[in-house]
Amino acid sequence: MRKSNSGRGLILWVLLLLGPAVWLAYFAYRPLDLPAEPVEFAVKSGQSTRMVARQLEAAAILPRQYEFLALAILLNKTGQIKAGQYSFKAPLTPMALLEKLTRGDTVLSKLTVVEGWSFRQMREAVNKNPDLRHEGAELNDAALLAAIGAPERWPEGLFFPDTYYFDAGSSDIKLYRRAYHAMRDRLGEAWPQRADGLPYKTPYEALVMASIIEKETGAPEERPQIAAVFVNRLRLGMRLQTDPTVIYGMGERFDGNLRKGDLSTDTPYNTYTRAGLPPTPIALPGEAAIRAALKPDTSRALYFVAMGEGKHHFSASLDEHNRAVNRYQRKGR
Repeated sequence: MRKSNSGRGLILWVLLLLGPAVWLAYFAYRPLDLPAEPVEFAVKSGQSTRMVARQLEAAAILPRQYEFLALAILLNKTGQIKAGQYSFKAPLTPMALLEKLTRGDTVLSKLTVVEGWSFRQMREAVNKNPDLRHEGAELNDAALLAAIGAPERWPEGLFFPDTYYFDAGSSDIKLYRRAYHAMRDRLGEAWPQRADGLPYKTPYEALVMASIIEKETGAPEERPQIAAVFVNRLRLGMRLQTDPTVIYGMGERFDGNLRKGDLSTDTPYNTYTRAGLPPTPIALPGEAAIRAALKPDTSRALYFVAMGEGKHHFSASLDEHNRAVNRYQRKGR
């Protein structure tokens, strides 16, 4: 009788010892009943495992936070959860959930910087993006350039327009740095392959030209032709006489209408009143515009006029240009 009681006691101790482990194993591999599919979940930078577990329970992703926390402690995973935006789909077990969170299996956020945007427009888009950590929002342009390690004093044109993917909660400074180095890389790769005899002394001057080309046409096939006109004008010492530079120089004074008086009002960017290239780029040029600036068409054209639908007529003489203006702009009047 005493031996039987001893056996029952041993079994009880074994159950007491193994019970929590059995229950935790059951919890770890039982599929979760997700409140939606997919369910989005964000982990902010600096959150502890306990905070994340509490947040998972509040979002009804976990039935209880304590088993999940115990699982993380048992597997030595505390402090390893990565910040970011997550998307969860069934079937999902607590074990798989913990692995996703500690592996950083995040859904990447994105921001598109559009070709032809000004740097001001880029900053507005960055500042409005809810998935970025806005460490640079209060910095002026000069301080922002210093923060990304850029030696330039003026930011226009220095950032490559593209779609950038990032983990939610990433710093906007990091995104600016990526875009800055992307532009340096594109320009650095294209500059040694430039055509002979171009009127640029530095890659930066080519970048200025690329920004003008970007703003002058939305038709990709026309960019080398636009580039040829401006290159020909620079070679002959003619003024570029391009409206986008005038508009850029007007800044906030531009109300959407470019008037005759604006063309004669001198600014550093008015290519009607000043010869040569403007002092800085006027927009963020894309790769096609950079390529056109460095490999323009072989052409004698010195003028172009809009025909409509984003296309232009190119002319080698002023007489031909005036006829084209009369045909396409004045409609024969």
